Amino acid sequence: MSTQIPELAGIHHVKLPVTDLERSRVWYQSRLGFEQAMEFSDGVKVIGLLLRHPRGGPDLGLWLDPDRAAAAAGFDYFVFGATNRQALEALAERLTALGEPHPGVHPGAAGWVLPHVKDPDGHELRFQCQE
Repeated sequence: MSTQIPELAGIHHVKLPVTDLERSRVWYQSRLGFEQAMEFSDGVKVIGLLLRHPRGGPDLGLWLDPDRAAAAAGFDYFVFGATNRQALEALAERLTALGEPHPGVHPGAAGWVLPHVKDPDGHELRFQCQE
């Protein structure tokens, strides 16, 4: 039976719809440290970006799609993992220094959580560690 289960290797990348590629690229770079790895064009204009984090995790795709970006706002489709509570506290301090509102780090259902961080399109970002 186990031979019928497909072999998977984690999450390759996460893709988010956005209303403004440049604004989102700058936000993810300046707030979370992502770096641009690729861009995608429809032959006329850039319609997507692939961002990579230098300290791990899945790649992040940003795709120009204003209607879907509006529909996705306010929901946390995925949770970023953190190594420990201290890493979450450092991220919370960084976000505060950059003027990003958030409720701070507190105990979650499993470990510690930094919830309710919003990117420029209102996508809700959550960060969690198991510690």
